[in-house]
Amino acid sequence: MEKSTDYLTGVIERITFHSEETGYTVARLQMPRAKELTTVVGNFANIQAGQTLKLEGIWKEHPKYGSQFQVNNYHETKPATLTGIEKYLGSGLIKGVGPVTAKRIVAHFGLETLEIIEEQTERLIEVPGIGKKRVRMIQRAWAEQKAIKEVMLFLQGHGVSTTYAVKIYKEYGDDAIRVVTHNPYQLADDIFGIGFLTADKIAQQVGIAPTSKFRYREGILHTLGEGAEQGHCYLPQPELIKAAIAKLSTEEYEATAEALLAVIEEMVAVQDLIREILSEEEILLFNPTFYHTECKLAGYVKQKLVNGQIIDIDRVKTWINRYTDKNELELSKQQYTAVLLAATTGVMILTGGPGTGKTFTTRTIVALWRAMGKKIGLAAPTGRAAQRLGEMTGLEAKTLHRLLEFDPNTMGFKRNENNPLPFDAVIVDESSMLDLFLSHSLLKAISPNTQLLLVGDIDQLPSVGPGSVLGDLIASEQITMIRLNQVFRQAAAIAIIRHAHQINRGQYPPMEAISDRPQSDCLWHNGGTEPDHGVQLIGELLTDFILKQGFNLLQDVQVLCPMQRGIIGACNLNAVVQSILNPSQDNKPQLQRGSTIFRLGDRVMQLKNDYHREVFNGDQGTITAIDREEQILTITYDDRPVDYDFADLNEIDLAWAISIHKSQGSEYPVVILPLYMQHFLLLSRNLFYTGLTRAKQLAVVIGAQKVIGYAVRQQKERYRYTRLADRLAISS
Repeated sequence: MEKSTDYLTGVIERITFHSEETGYTVARLQMPRAKELTTVVGNFANIQAGQTLKLEGIWKEHPKYGSQFQVNNYHETKPATLTGIEKYLGSGLIKGVGPVTAKRIVAHFGLETLEIIEEQTERLIEVPGIGKKRVRMIQRAWAEQKAIKEVMLFLQGHGVSTTYAVKIYKEYGDDAIRVVTHNPYQLADDIFGIGFLTADKIAQQVGIAPTSKFRYREGILHTLGEGAEQGHCYLPQPELIKAAIAKLSTEEYEATAEALLAVIEEMVAVQDLIREILSEEEILLFNPTFYHTECKLAGYVKQKLVNGQIIDIDRVKTWINRYTDKNELELSKQQYTAVLLAATTGVMILTGGPGTGKTFTTRTIVALWRAMGKKIGLAAPTGRAAQRLGEMTGLEAKTLHRLLEFDPNTMGFKRNENNPLPFDAVIVDESSMLDLFLSHSLLKAISPNTQLLLVGDIDQLPSVGPGSVLGDLIASEQITMIRLNQVFRQAAAIAIIRHAHQINRGQYPPMEAISDRPQSDCLWHNGGTEPDHGVQLIGELLTDFILKQGFNLLQDVQVLCPMQRGIIGACNLNAVVQSILNPSQDNKPQLQRGSTIFRLGDRVMQLKNDYHREVFNGDQGTITAIDREEQILTITYDDRPVDYDFADLNEIDLAWAISIHKSQGSEYPVVILPLYMQHFLLLSRNLFYTGLTRAKQLAVVIGAQKVIGYAVRQQKERYRYTRLADRLAISS
């Protein structure tokens, strides 16, 4: 029997759940003269506490939560009561108006409040405590809200999620609807988080044909972009065509290789694609930016290879002997060779695992260069790695972005071939993290006669960004490379280091089982094979075992996961760890965005390079302020506060749990590392090795022995399509 349609009117008291992706919402509605709140569920474009809504739908009985009103259609009306108006204005809907300001405005204008804001905004100056600046802010915000609602209704009508409506409006302003209608694929290029698939859905809604060459072109570039996300600098033509066909085909239409080849020819002709033909079987397709960057990077490296230093080697040997004698130090044969070569080599790589003396060797090279009168620049890809490098050498070290002096006005680095870095020698630590573009910017800014030392662990995961620069430099066999492989006695006594080397050799690490009185700094907790059990154990470790070891749970502990998704992935574990370490409290400000709740005190991570704010992909900070009135969330990164507009919060995520890839370049006092077959696609030896070596004082690996053994056996880090090693090996 079909249920009859019913109608409700009321004020949204609070939002229980809202998905920004789908708009699905669970909310509590206060109806006039009703003693209890009513639960309403449905899809809402932009719902806020305080809104007065007229709802059309049916009543349903939920087996767990009881009676609910399923909303099919709704529209907003202006609140009719003083309390409703006050709640509506103070909900965070309008930037510049929080609960306190809303109370003042309503107290002054009463039931005419909304008409005053709509038609006579300048009269807000009459309200005590509101100045001209605040009036202008409210005026702009009110107009923006009206425009945003129009955009949101349009987007919702064309099948796009509500997540990015504010972003779209901020990017295009009043031109938003025209852009979306004329060229929806532009959204994928201009707005972080909107990809080809979302843009393609809008394109279909606005009538762009599936056979459109414009659609094919965007599909090809999107496929190359997906390859770049996997670390590739190009794709072989057959692989690109196969992947693009899968992307462009729909239930009603199947894309063809012939049509794609025709579009590829046109794109190559106008250099929207670069084609490199190695043989009839090997045809490579590049995004032009990737191709030119890789070629130029190879050129800069070659330039440095022919610019070595002419030095009296006997004097260097004498200095090394005096330095080691004076400081009562002893260099291994490999370390001695590294220091000696650093005196004369234009570009050199120093690699090795934990405990092999990279730090000691680097410090000695710095001392030698200083004795030679060289001005030295020190850098690393991340802030934490730069801080460690500075502490190790006693000199100032910067992140690469700060060393190269990013200019937000030009969206480029100030340091380049025309304005090179003012150093005689440069050291870059954690160089396994260097991707294609950052490496290019670095080499471009180093003058031909400046020496470059790249320090890193080649056995760690490659860079998050495209390319495999350190690996390619080594594979080319053109670069002087010293690999330290002797684990020193003091380091060998540390179980984390000992087990890391065993993993690297493909041996199962005999980790000590967890107990009340552990004797080791690397422990194993049998988490079984069920991910639910692993989640439970992580909670128990935090509330019991690790707490008893004397660690600061808020500052010292990091959960590292092979992947983001799944029960035992970073996304779910973030919510679990947050509920334990930073739970909801009545006096603690918090903000919900989609299914994520951000609270004061939360540890968060930046998800993209934001050059204007000078925060970069992977940077971690802490939420130190949430201002609902100004709609600003403040995150402090290494004592530097950075403000985010609420509309930009898709640039950050909780970081109580993060992927192992995102942890590169960082170290944590305590690492919890869950390994489950749910992660089997990503489980590998170097993933396990990288995760374990992030721990400084304690590592706890959770998982069944067979899963840990599987990870140790897997050497399946995906091959990355790059040509840097080949370009370096080819004679100029």
